[in-house]
Amino acid sequence: MKNKEFKSLEELPSPCFVMEEKLLIKNLEILKRVQDESNVNILLALKGYALWNSFPLVRQYLKGCCASGLHEALLAKEEFGKEVHTYSPAFKDEEIDEILDLSNHVVFNSFSQWNRYKNKAVQKTSCGLRINPEYSSVEVDLYNPCAPFSRLGITKDNFKEDEIEGIEGLHFHALCEQNVDVLAAVLEKFEKNFSKYFKDLKWINFGGGHHITRIDYDVDALIILLKEFKSRYPHLEVYLEPGEAIGWQTGYLMASVLDIVDNKMNIAILDTSAEAHMPDTLAMPYKADIRDFSSLLDLEYKYRFAGNTCLAGDIIGDYSSSKELKIGDKIILEDMIHYTMVKTTTFNGIKLPSLAIKKGDCYHLVTNYGYDEYKRRLS
Repeated sequence: MKNKEFKSLEELPSPCFVMEEKLLIKNLEILKRVQDESNVNILLALKGYALWNSFPLVRQYLKGCCASGLHEALLAKEEFGKEVHTYSPAFKDEEIDEILDLSNHVVFNSFSQWNRYKNKAVQKTSCGLRINPEYSSVEVDLYNPCAPFSRLGITKDNFKEDEIEGIEGLHFHALCEQNVDVLAAVLEKFEKNFSKYFKDLKWINFGGGHHITRIDYDVDALIILLKEFKSRYPHLEVYLEPGEAIGWQTGYLMASVLDIVDNKMNIAILDTSAEAHMPDTLAMPYKADIRDFSSLLDLEYKYRFAGNTCLAGDIIGDYSSSKELKIGDKIILEDMIHYTMVKTTTFNGIKLPSLAIKKGDCYHLVTNYGYDEYKRRLS
């Protein structure tokens, strides 16, 4: 069924991630405006969005990809074909040579890593260091790179001025789905502590977490902030690497109701799973929006949506509707393209959701997973 075209959503295999191309283009046009008006470079963070069948479109707008290691760097080189910037908390000896060959920039997380690989690294790529600016307003520590005892980046007290020969850039990342006001506060702290080194650098990377395509994001203020930074340091190339901003509200996860169990409330068991297919709903946690359902339990028919695994806590959430739910009905879990399909697992042997792209009025099935994928992961 792979690469097959369908006229309606109901014809697609269930469960299925569906990305709508027109919504992706809307996001990319916003990001391109920021690039063009600010004279900065925006990279696709593969950790947040890696639907590589859409890369021919995405590369028309963005400058390249940022990778978290060898496999993402390979995907960026093979399928995106533009700049590759790679950062990892720690690189492996058996992978570093290939990473250096693939990458335009490589960012080291510590002076230990930098000193271990710098002799070969400076001959092959532009090298940088990740900085911990020690400022963040991320409320959930699981997603806070500047939380106490963070392993991510070098703090001011641990910065070794006498060991930066060969370093051409600095990278910081302290945001998580946040607006430009948070970036401004982080940047102020970053400049205060590290701007004295800027004169000898070629680039600065502002990391990710910039929710640029969210409807309430102040894009104009971001452009002003970036232009002002560039005016202060005209010799520096500036990079941003959002993940969620590319895939934000570009599609959904379609699932089907397999059964409805009555145990003092109606529990709708779906052919998907919070644990296996949308783990952030449990880890963040957050409550997914479901099309045509209310999360306020203020409508006539009330349901708990649950996953089809043995995990007792595989619960998507409680919702209500003005319409009675029936076995076989399709459920649309909104905004499930960014930071969701990249985290799926085959826990319990559950089928991975298929992947489809909606182009115009047609649904193009990109991949339909089955038993072979489950077996391949475990052999």
